[in-house]
Amino acid sequence: MHDIVRVQRPDPEAELDRLAGYYRDAGGAGVKFLNRLGGSAESLLEQLPTPVRSGVVEATEQALWVAVRAADGSRRAVPDQEPWVNTVVATAMGAVGGTGGLTTALIELPATTTMLLRAIQGAAAREGFDPSAENVKFDCVRVLSAAGPLSHDDGADLGFFSVRLTLTGPATQKLIAAVSPRLSVALGQKLAAQTLPVLGAVAGGGINYVYSRYYQQIARVHFGLRRLAIDADIPHEDLVRRLERRRIG
Repeated sequence: MHDIVRVQRPDPEAELDRLAGYYRDAGGAGVKFLNRLGGSAESLLEQLPTPVRSGVVEATEQALWVAVRAADGSRRAVPDQEPWVNTVVATAMGAVGGTGGLTTALIELPATTTMLLRAIQGAAAREGFDPSAENVKFDCVRVLSAAGPLSHDDGADLGFFSVRLTLTGPATQKLIAAVSPRLSVALGQKLAAQTLPVLGAVAGGGINYVYSRYYQQIARVHFGLRRLAIDADIPHEDLVRRLERRRIG
């Protein structure tokens, strides 16, 4: 007679507490310091030259296309790294990008976007999802459209968690066109902060440190909720509402 193997379901409340901790950490001390250092998001964006400011959405869309292709291809050659490794690499990239002001920051933008996307893919893999699957690829890009770490809308990320995208037609093109305007706000803040004369390379590295931690934490919440919905057989929308109550409480 064979023993019956019982699969233990996760404790939803404990798991939601864990994910709420990641969510709070995403907007932790590093984000508060960056806000004090560089001022509000609006004032940072106003410091960009007018031609650059008007072209941030286009630059973001181009950077995102580069990131999608590069991140997908690099997974076959370079394995996923631990979160702290991703943060160290992103910080180094930001430091280099901040050495020459706006010129080097614009060159660094696609590389940092690719690094962030790879880190998000790694978070998906740690929650048991296959980053090469089309729906997971889309979710990884959508994590980048969550409110950036300098956003003053604390509820923006949770609103993103409850949105689903219908994959029809040229889906990747539609997705990038849809998320680029919102992502451009976060990356525009990053570019503007890197141009501040007093900050230089230190600011570039610090900004990328904050952004890397932020998006990895948000990715852990996003894919953690997806995994919990499957394992605990609880509607995803219900889990988002319960996480929202923890954020407010």
